[in-house]
Amino acid sequence: MTTSDGEQQPATWDTPSGSALAVGIGVRPGTDAERIVRAVRAVVGDATIGCLATLDRRATDPGVRAAAAALGVAVVAFTAEHLAEVDVRHRSYHAAAAVGTSSVAEAAALLAGGDELVCGRTVIDGIVIAAVSVPPRS
Repeated sequence: MTTSDGEQQPATWDTPSGSALAVGIGVRPGTDAERIVRAVRAVVGDATIGCLATLDRRATDPGVRAAAAALGVAVVAFTAEHLAEVDVRHRSYHAAAAVGTSSVAEAAALLAGGDELVCGRTVIDGIVIAAVSVPPRS
């Protein structure tokens, strides 16, 4: 798999025992759940997913809600202003113009999960995915 900056990434992730991934997603309105689930699984494989994280305007989208239900996880939402404050590796001028922040997937994953991406911005079938390993709760 190739990320948006041309790096090769494996399709599955080794996470510490008991940890899960916070998966950030950037989608267009009306994206169907099956496409979202396929894109997420293409990036993270069979890794345990703890949540889907995204822009607040997308969190209520029926496709996003249905994808989260299919994956058995919650949706975590952040405002564009909150996402814009996160320091990320990849910025999108298209996203900035469309939703008011230059990063949705990476910034949402970082806010939901932790401080180190295990998968940076990756685009699958028009859906942007990023993932952060969430340490197990003690």
